[in-house]
Amino acid sequence: MFNHTTVLLKETVEGLNIHPDGIYVDCTLGGGGHSELILSKLSSEGRLIAFDQDETAIAHAKEKLSKYENNLIFVKSNFKYIEEKINSLGLHKVDGILYDLGVSSPQLDTPERGFSYHHNAPLDMRMDLQGEVSAYDVINEWSYEDMVRIFFHYGEEKFSKQIARKIEAAREKAPIETTGELVELIKEGIPAPARRKGGHPAKRIFQAIRIAVNDELHAFESSLNQAIDLLNPSGRISVITFHSLEDRICKTVFKEASAGPKLPPGMPVIPEGYEPKLKLINRKPIIPSEQELSENNRSRSAKLRIAEKT
Repeated sequence: MFNHTTVLLKETVEGLNIHPDGIYVDCTLGGGGHSELILSKLSSEGRLIAFDQDETAIAHAKEKLSKYENNLIFVKSNFKYIEEKINSLGLHKVDGILYDLGVSSPQLDTPERGFSYHHNAPLDMRMDLQGEVSAYDVINEWSYEDMVRIFFHYGEEKFSKQIARKIEAAREKAPIETTGELVELIKEGIPAPARRKGGHPAKRIFQAIRIAVNDELHAFESSLNQAIDLLNPSGRISVITFHSLEDRICKTVFKEASAGPKLPPGMPVIPEGYEPKLKLINRKPIIPSEQELSENNRSRSAKLRIAEKT
């Protein structure tokens, strides 16, 4: 199975409180693990709508999930268009929505996609291969200031300026073509003592570039707000995040939607239309167990949050 998580996979789907005849949305099809588990719980009347930008992921999932073809609709699209795409299917409400954010294992394990700092490959990192901006564009065409901004804000890299200077100097001589070249420049920009701790030195920069190329944070925040409005009463949203920026967005959106609009102090009754949209199912995120961490190192930063439409 190609999923980030094993135990969390089960808890994420269980968190949706699946009804056999319901309509569910998997916003991040990826390797198809979550979709497969949801589909296994549906009756012949139930439906799953699976989103992915990556045509390779959809082609793989069509084969893997072929026995569920009567229950399954694939949508090749960024999930930031969730409301538009769901409405285009003649639907206006659904019973559950799932997000498993970040890059999927098949993308990481396909070197030519350029997501991994462990393989030398062309700079790409587009989840949608028809996307206009690639990692090559970011590294070779974006200004020093823009590189520093994304390295610092999306990667939380404290040596952002030094790394951006190394990239800027190198690309003046020749274009930076591969992930291998970029990794070496990142290493040059980080002092030797810092390179020896905190995991692979290129990890944070690769994360930042991927987020920028795919506009991940803006897409997620927009999609999550649309998802809340798409839910039927008692419908649920399950979200797995893999870094603090995504988790902060999820926590903030859920918190605001579960608090409701601000009211003057001392009002004895909440007026109609001012009720909270969501109820939090877990106030603190669910994290992988020690057993899961030992079986699947990629799950180490996973956090699961679940909320229910009121």
